[in-house]
Amino acid sequence: MPSTPASSTPLNILFVSAEVAPFAKTGGLGDVSGALPRYLARLGHDVRVVLPLYRRVREYAQKHGVTFTRVLDDLSVQLGQRKISFSIIEAKLPGTSPAVSCYFVANPALYDRPGIYTQDPDEHLRFSLLQWAALKLCQFQRFAPDVVHANDWQTALMPLMVKTAFAWDKLFARTKSVLTIHNIGHQGGFSADLLPDTGLTEVKEHFHQDYLSQGRINFLLTGILFADAITTVSPTYAREISTAEHGVGMDPFLRSRGPAVVGILNGIDEDVWSPEVDALIPQRYDADHLELKEKNKKALCESQRLPYHPRAPMFGIVSRMAWQKGFDLCMEVLPRLFAQHDAQLVVLGSGDPKYEGFFAGLARQYPHKVAFHQGFSEPLAHLIEAGSDFFLMPSRYEPCGLNQMYSLRYGTLPIVHKTGGLADTVRLVRSTRTDQGGGNGIVFEHFDGTALKWALSWALELWGTGDGPDRARFREIQRRGMREELGWSRRVGEYVRVYRSITGK
Repeated sequence: MPSTPASSTPLNILFVSAEVAPFAKTGGLGDVSGALPRYLARLGHDVRVVLPLYRRVREYAQKHGVTFTRVLDDLSVQLGQRKISFSIIEAKLPGTSPAVSCYFVANPALYDRPGIYTQDPDEHLRFSLLQWAALKLCQFQRFAPDVVHANDWQTALMPLMVKTAFAWDKLFARTKSVLTIHNIGHQGGFSADLLPDTGLTEVKEHFHQDYLSQGRINFLLTGILFADAITTVSPTYAREISTAEHGVGMDPFLRSRGPAVVGILNGIDEDVWSPEVDALIPQRYDADHLELKEKNKKALCESQRLPYHPRAPMFGIVSRMAWQKGFDLCMEVLPRLFAQHDAQLVVLGSGDPKYEGFFAGLARQYPHKVAFHQGFSEPLAHLIEAGSDFFLMPSRYEPCGLNQMYSLRYGTLPIVHKTGGLADTVRLVRSTRTDQGGGNGIVFEHFDGTALKWALSWALELWGTGDGPDRARFREIQRRGMREELGWSRRVGEYVRVYRSITGK
């Protein structure tokens, strides 16, 4: 990567997250935490990533031959009545050059569980330990972070910890903090009786007193109050969560922070998500050879035991099956679509049984048109992006979203509700003949069945007969999306500017 002004003075960055791809991921948080440190390191910054040593981290390491190095043993921290022991092991973040170190907090009793997140009564304790361990690691390594970058509620106590519990250590004398809110719907709200388990009883006066008087604590709110800068994962989402409609109770606190709240659109990791280099699809292609994309559509049909119909548009969905994702609209609209039109759909996802049941039932009703794969498969996710003609994301709200950007990169037209990062990345194609607005997909503004029905009808009209002049116009829209600047190379500089604005470096 060529030298840029952002790389002129290296920064020390402690990056702490509950998820880091490819080691541990449930969604966009994992993708961002796996990609952003990599691009920061390419600019010359010293980035150290900390996350828990989950069971799935060990499973990933065994499967892919990852080598662990033991860094620290027999450490402990007093959290309430418990003296919690832990150790630190290190591995390199795959695909990083220069190499980025990932430090894993090892405590089998807390982290050796089937999932990353749990409904267990010690969830607050699991992530309190992560935050204490990350800062103690800095002390043992004598690593003075210019910036502690916390992500979501699981690490949102760290801005307060740096300013109070670790303020005595000159190592942190110049440390500033950034909190990134990936999804404000998850806040880490707990009973105030559990405050001692955070290890911060001595500074409880810094927790929001109204909340304490009501018998509760909120990790995310504490981070909002004490972080030197707050970022969200898209500009539109930054505006939305500052309103009562979308702020989930945090909007007055975010508004009080004023210009400290900044929206930075996520990027995509084009080392992984790009049809020119994607090792998980049967046929690579680019914007100048879009005819090769069709081989992926054929392979997708074969993999899902659907008949291959080149003239029928293929729709794709890769998602958690959750209320947020807008699948209630699909339940209202999709049955009629497949009853009336020659179209196909492949769905990959799991979650709410209601939505899983709907898509499974739709596949039984239209076995030659619809396929549903319950669960998650990285190869199938890539094949759906490469083999679909349209990608459906009717989310009620979407802080950023990555799949619509993957879709643009793969020449797969996204169909999205106008919210959050979807509104920041997808522009409506307004005409089948000419599109002076430079549209790259389909956007519907109102969250209701009528709007989604219109969007799908517009998709079918854009698709046309699938050949002749219609195909030439469709190809041009595909190329427009594929040529968008969507990667982290552009986004990383915006984070560095935030870091520099608070550190003065």
